[in-house]
Amino acid sequence: MINSKSFFNVLLIISSLSLLFIFLNPSVFASEGQDIVRGVASGSNPPWWVWPLSLFVVTFILGILAVLGGVGGGVLFVPIVGGFFPFHLDFVRGAGLLVALSGALAAGPGLLKRNLASLRLALPVALIASSAAIVGAMIGLAMPTHIIQTLLGATIIFIVVIMASAKKSAFPNVPKPDTLSQSLGIMGIYREESLGKDIEWRIHRTPQGLVLFIAIGIMAGMFGLGAGWANLPVLNLLMGAPLKISVATSKFLLSITDTTAAWVYLNEGAVLPMIVVPSIIGIMLGSIVGVRILAKAKPKSIKWIVIGLLLFAGIRALLKGLGVWE
Repeated sequence: MINSKSFFNVLLIISSLSLLFIFLNPSVFASEGQDIVRGVASGSNPPWWVWPLSLFVVTFILGILAVLGGVGGGVLFVPIVGGFFPFHLDFVRGAGLLVALSGALAAGPGLLKRNLASLRLALPVALIASSAAIVGAMIGLAMPTHIIQTLLGATIIFIVVIMASAKKSAFPNVPKPDTLSQSLGIMGIYREESLGKDIEWRIHRTPQGLVLFIAIGIMAGMFGLGAGWANLPVLNLLMGAPLKISVATSKFLLSITDTTAAWVYLNEGAVLPMIVVPSIIGIMLGSIVGVRILAKAKPKSIKWIVIGLLLFAGIRALLKGLGVWE
């Protein structure tokens, strides 16, 4: 049996050391990237410190909206910051991966402790998605910025369509598990507090789901969005995992998938503390406030606010990439 607590402790230590290395070792950042940021700061009318401060305020608000809207912070961060801040898109995508990663690491222990995040489900998916994320990150950094910006805009609009139309199933009907899921032992039991009983679950259509996670990993690495928006529908609607298992496992997956892609951006000098530090602090503080507001807010109305915000940011990114709206 896999010891989930020990596994997560090792993962948390590795990821925390990675973040510490990123923030404290200036040699990992390419001098060319530093020159670009200095150029932005010196060439703009306001002083340089206005941009990190503004980034903190914006990400604080995004952290609140992410919790209330039920989405990951990365999917809001990249299109909005990339579209409305004077930072190169490579730096924004690198920061977006670390924003999503920090949220996943914060949520991971509780999800594993409550037996909601399934390691048996997460590990084969993570192996495929994280490998694909490395490829996606390399593709994204090699492509011209205007093409990435255009593809990002189209992807965000596609995400809006998924969020607006996709339905969720609390307990999908899985009449019979497939051979692959049985071989991997992907099944389990969790306590459903709302019903006061234990729920046994299993999955099917595992090969189709794993193939889709190749595409999800590539998109996560290419755009720096994280992948919670895509993980959930595949795990829940296609593979048949219960909604709570899907949500928790999706969140846990980000701590593996985003780590691999983030190292590619780090190696290319596309991770800068000037962007990453205020973003992570802002989004995590906003998430704490969002959790407290959630009890009194109406999630459905907030969801449509998030969808409208994403639609606007997606259109902005698309038009910016096409050279229509600079």
